[in-house]
Amino acid sequence: MTSCLGIYVEPNIIKYAKVSKEREVLVVESFGIKFYDAIGDAIKQVISDTFSYKTPISINLSEEAYQYFYMFSLLNKNDLKKAIATEFDSYCTDKGFNRNALETRYALVNDLNDKEKIKVIHVSTNKSTMATQEQPFSEYKVVAISPLAISISNIANLKPKENILIINMEEKTTLTTIVDQKIYTVEKLEQGSSDILNSISTKENSYSKAYEICKNSTIYTMEGKELQDEENEYLDDIMPTLYEIASQVQEKLANSTVRIDRIYLTGSLSVINNIDLYFQEFFKTEKCEILRPFFIKDSVKISIKDYIEVNSAIALALQGLEYGLKDMNFKNRDWKDDLNDIFAKFSSDKEEKNGEKSSKSINLSKLFKPNFNEKLDATERWLLRTLGGFLFLVIIYCGLSLFLNYSINIKRNQVADVKSDTQLQIAAVNNDITNINTKKAEYEASITRLQSIKDQVAENKKYKKMIPDLMVNIMDAIPKGVQLLSIENDTNKHVIINAQSEKYEQLGYFKAILRTQGILLSDTVVSSEGVKSGDLVKITIEGDLP
Repeated sequence: MTSCLGIYVEPNIIKYAKVSKEREVLVVESFGIKFYDAIGDAIKQVISDTFSYKTPISINLSEEAYQYFYMFSLLNKNDLKKAIATEFDSYCTDKGFNRNALETRYALVNDLNDKEKIKVIHVSTNKSTMATQEQPFSEYKVVAISPLAISISNIANLKPKENILIINMEEKTTLTTIVDQKIYTVEKLEQGSSDILNSISTKENSYSKAYEICKNSTIYTMEGKELQDEENEYLDDIMPTLYEIASQVQEKLANSTVRIDRIYLTGSLSVINNIDLYFQEFFKTEKCEILRPFFIKDSVKISIKDYIEVNSAIALALQGLEYGLKDMNFKNRDWKDDLNDIFAKFSSDKEEKNGEKSSKSINLSKLFKPNFNEKLDATERWLLRTLGGFLFLVIIYCGLSLFLNYSINIKRNQVADVKSDTQLQIAAVNNDITNINTKKAEYEASITRLQSIKDQVAENKKYKKMIPDLMVNIMDAIPKGVQLLSIENDTNKHVIINAQSEKYEQLGYFKAILRTQGILLSDTVVSSEGVKSGDLVKITIEGDLP
C-alpha cells in the first residue's frame, strides 16, 4: 500500500489530506484544516498529526501563469519541443521577462477549432517563488509540486464526451475547462475566498472565525424565504464577491466556443450553504453542483461536506500517487532522490525462488570494512566503482577550485587599481554635476509652479461635470426597489450615498453595481451595516469618483 500526503498552502490556511492506495482502492486516512501564523510550525504539526515523517508529500504551485500556443500536429516530438521553447522565448522577450528565472512545464491537447493543430497548455512560474514555497518542506520528502488548477481534475468523475467546468474558489478563483476527459483551458480570476475571509477577519480579528462564519452562512435564492437579520450579518461581505465570480464565469461561457454540460464548484467558498443553488440561477442550461471526490462514498461517521472542504489537498495527494498529468510536476529531482530510488530498488523484493520471495539488500559495512577472503557480488562491485569515480571527481574539483581561486585573486588586485583611478575621475565629474544640478533645481522650481497652476485649472474644469454625470449613471443603474435618500459630496471626489430598500439583496446588488460598472472606484467602495427600520433596510455607501 502506498500513501501520499497532499498539502495545499495559502496565506493563513493549510488544507491537508493523507490518501493511501492499495491496488485501485483509494482511502483518505486523515484530513483537516489548520490556520497559522508561522508556516513552519504549522507544517510540523500537520506532519506529526498525520504521522507522515517518511510519507511522500505533494504540494501546490503558487503564482503560476498560463500561456497557450498552437502547433502543427505533424511535427515530431523533438521539433515540437523546440517550437514550444521558441514560442515561449518570444513571449518572454515581448513581456520583458527573464527566461532563465522561470521554470516551465506543458501539456498537449487537440485543438477543437483546427484539427491540423495541437494546443499547448504552457505553465510557468518563478524559480525563486517556488524555492520559497518548498523551503518549509526541506526536512521532508516532497515528490510533487503541481498547479492546483490542473490537479483539481484528479478528483472529478470525468465521463467520456462530457464537457465540464471546475470553478475552484480558493484564495484566487481558477476556471478549469475539461473537454472529453482532457484539460483544455485554465483561467484565473482575481476574486476568491481571500477577499471574503480578509473582510470578515478584519471585523472579527480572527481568520479561523471568518472561515467558520462562511461555513455557517446560508444563501437564499430569489425564490427562497426572506433573509433574517441574525442569519445574514455578513452577506454584505460575501455576496459582492460571489456575484462578481458568477458574472465573470457567465460572460466567459457566453463567449466560449466550448459547450459546457456540467459545472462543479469547489474550494473554500464552496462550504457556503446553497452556493450551488445561487450559481444555478446564473446558468440555465448547465447543471451546477458541488465537486465531491469520485472515490468517496456516503458515510454515517464522516459527512461528505468535511471531505469537500479539503478537495484541494485530496487532489494534490492523488497527483503524488501519479494520477492526472505527470508532466505537470514541477519538482526537480536531485542526487538524493536518485540515490533513494537506487537503494529502494535494490532493497525491494524482486526475485522468487521455489515459490517464495527472496530479498536482496546491500551490506554497506561490507564495502567500507571489506573481507578480502569473501567475493563481492555484482551490486557491491558497482557501488565500489561509483564511489571511486565520485572520489576522483572530488579530487579534480578541489584542484580546479585552488587554481581558480589563485586566478581570481590576481584579477581582484588588478580591479582594485582600476577602481582607485576611476574614483578619482568620478570625484571630478561629481563637482561638475553639482554645478549643473544647482541650475537645474532653479528651472525645475519654475516649471513646478507653472504646472501647479495648470493642474489646478484642469481640476476645476473636471469637477464641474462630475456630479451631474454621477447622478445620470446612478439613475440608469439603480436596481428596482432601491430608494436614494441622499447623496453628499464632502470632498472633491468622495461621495456618500444613503439608500434604503425592503431587502438586503437589493442593497448588496446596488453596491456591487457601483463597483463593477465603475460608477465609483471599486477599491474605495465601502458600506455600513444595514439598519432595519420597520419594513425598510437603510445603508450608507461611500466611495471615490473615478
